[in-house]
Amino acid sequence: MTSATAFNTTQSEEIFSNAKDLMPGGVSSPVRAFSSVGGQPIVFDKVEGSHVWDVDGNEYIDYVGTWGPAICGHAHPEVIKALHETLDKGTSFGAPCVQENVLAEMVINAVPSIEMVRFVNSGTEACMATLRLMRAYTGRDKVIKFQGCYHGSGDMFLVQAGSGVATLGLPDSPGVPKAATSNTLAAPYNDLEAVKKLFEDNPGEIAGVILEPVVGNSGFVPPDAGFLEGLREITADNGALLVFDEVMTGFRISYGGAQEKFGVTPDLTTLGKIIGGGLPVGAYGGKKEIMEVVAPAGPMYQAGTLSGNPLAMTAGIKTLELLQRPGVYEQLDQMTKKLTDGLKEIAQKHGHAVSVGQISAMFGVFFTDRPVHSFEDAKTSDLQKFARYHRGMLERGIYLAPSQFEAGFTSLAHTDEDIDKTLKAADEVMASL
Repeated sequence: MTSATAFNTTQSEEIFSNAKDLMPGGVSSPVRAFSSVGGQPIVFDKVEGSHVWDVDGNEYIDYVGTWGPAICGHAHPEVIKALHETLDKGTSFGAPCVQENVLAEMVINAVPSIEMVRFVNSGTEACMATLRLMRAYTGRDKVIKFQGCYHGSGDMFLVQAGSGVATLGLPDSPGVPKAATSNTLAAPYNDLEAVKKLFEDNPGEIAGVILEPVVGNSGFVPPDAGFLEGLREITADNGALLVFDEVMTGFRISYGGAQEKFGVTPDLTTLGKIIGGGLPVGAYGGKKEIMEVVAPAGPMYQAGTLSGNPLAMTAGIKTLELLQRPGVYEQLDQMTKKLTDGLKEIAQKHGHAVSVGQISAMFGVFFTDRPVHSFEDAKTSDLQKFARYHRGMLERGIYLAPSQFEAGFTSLAHTDEDIDKTLKAADEVMASL
């Protein structure tokens, strides 16, 4: 782990400076640019287990986990071995492969709502296809989403979307025509009365409700007791579909996702991240009668050249196999709880108001004196203090998401030693804030 006094990022700074002439903002995805925490991003060189190394040779304990997929740890040897074996046969077929069947069956067996699944290449793609499917199946155009929930960068979803949009201070995105969002209705997260009012004001027009069942794109925000159950009841009463975006929570907060954890079964589910084992992947699935609307079984068109490619399927299969081993989720929960309990205690010791939470291998820390139930609550956080905290932790070899509005992730590779070192660094940083 890097010491604060030895922290050097000369090569990262040079590479990023060059990148800004080659790519917009110097990055391929906005939150990587460190815009909300100041300074410049760290350029990675290699990853392994719970640790990452940058081009300057600094070593970090990683709590981003490539934004969620690395639940077994980076470059898990069993996943890498399986990939090498598949790579020898080719990278992409553009035709059916047996790995699709294997992973599809694993997903169907794990996720309560999924009777049939379609693989795509990203969570964004999965959400865009699901939106089209919601409309095709119901014959309705309007959709309810929640403030601070992010469902990818499709036009219709870039309304009060949290995540990178919030980090950059963009309420919406230029280039999205009004017509694209005219049928998007937004409600505060954890507010059932607001959802009921939207259905009352738009009778027979709403195709469904989509949400992150545990929000990770406003920071970590869990559902209040009864919220998911209430959405299930409201949608059913109004002939609308309930969609859980489990791109982040799927296979992370339990093997069957948030719907298994909370015992609420939606009509459709989107997945990504973990089911690709670190390779680009997405999926959407649900009741068979709904999924059979998708081409070629039905009239709703959606396609993708690299969808179901053998490399992503193989990595996903091996990752899910690893997650089925005894004691995995107990280990993840125990390790994450040790981290969050420690962070909360350290913050209180040094007089900092924080709101801390976790479920299994997903957690969040807000610098605010109020409980966080919604994006509005999250926005009360002290962003300047978070930026100083982030920098201090980075200098001490702890890699956190460079935004107050992103959840953190642990993995099976994180050890007690990792957590102890992280808490020691947090103690030093909190003392200096």
